[in-house]
Amino acid sequence: MNSLVREQILTIIAAIPQGRVTSYGRIARMTDGASARMVARALRELPDGHELPWFRVVTASRKLADHGGADEQRRLLMDEGVVFDQRGRIAAERFWP
Repeated sequence: MNSLVREQILTIIAAIPQGRVTSYGRIARMTDGASARMVARALRELPDGHELPWFRVVTASRKLADHGGADEQRRLLMDEGVVFDQRGRIAAERFWP
């Protein structure tokens, strides 16, 4: 992934408002050529101690991706008032932009 696209991805993630979420695909569509997988890779490559709200990025089906940080992600989102339904989905109105 080129550095311009990576920078675009990280800038978009930084802009996700508190209490809102967006999907890997929505972020990709806001860039100059990223794919949803590229967004996921950029998130996986974040260094320890970063301050980006990585936990506000979810799947297009409004669920958390299956990864090792999913429990922490759920907790952080719930701390911001995000509610999950019985199927583990987030309400569509919580999506940004």
